[in-house]
Amino acid sequence: MNSVSVRALLIRGMFAGLLAGVLALAVAYFLGESRLDAAIALEESHAHTHTHEHGEELVSRTMQATGGLATGILVFGVAIGGIAALVFCYALGRIGAFGPRATAALIAGAALLTVYVVPFLKYPANPPAVGDPDTIGQRTGLFFLMIALSVLLAVAAVLAGRRLAQRLGNWNAAVSAGAGYVLAIGLAYAFLPSFDEVGADFPAGLLWQFRLSTLAVQVTLWTTFGLAFGYLTERLLVGAGAAGQAAPRGAGVGAGVAH
Repeated sequence: MNSVSVRALLIRGMFAGLLAGVLALAVAYFLGESRLDAAIALEESHAHTHTHEHGEELVSRTMQATGGLATGILVFGVAIGGIAALVFCYALGRIGAFGPRATAALIAGAALLTVYVVPFLKYPANPPAVGDPDTIGQRTGLFFLMIALSVLLAVAAVLAGRRLAQRLGNWNAAVSAGAGYVLAIGLAYAFLPSFDEVGADFPAGLLWQFRLSTLAVQVTLWTTFGLAFGYLTERLLVGAGAAGQAAPRGAGVGAGVAH
């Protein structure tokens, strides 16, 4: 079987991440920035002396909404694309009889769920004027802790599912491992502190529009990455030679990735 270098997959992962970042940037700009501007206007209307106390902004709002936003999302897209490509190198052929596109889609979906959706449900994004400035450090730390717990528990669930499959079968093992993950996340939700710092005068509609726009950015990013990376890797791996078809059942293309 022909070997495919990790470097080739890594480059395609980063390119797919860049493409996903471009589309996510469009969603963030056209869907999220208007909500952010509205929240900033509310914040400034409740702080009459804000401008006099802090003086001129170091970075203008225009730069934040254009260059700053683009840099952050595009760099993030390339970074997660490279990381996901490395995960793909390990996962292909080891998580079932899935082809490159299906494996890429599963990785993207799992990343969206574990890295963003699960932490988001516990600690959703807040626009300006929402939240106590004195707790922002604690809230940020807990959000990243929730990400770490979610990822580690997901990895543990996958490993447990593989072991249970020998005794329970693939379907029952997957259900059992998934139930264990949900239970563990539920316990984390219950024991980690929560924050309810939304003021009574802040429009509920604007709050949820802002939160849904941040969720839409992540859904766009990971969905685009999964589709683009799956397409690119399938072309690469199929083009690497027909020897992949002669590989033993279950070995998968991932077993032939050269390190």
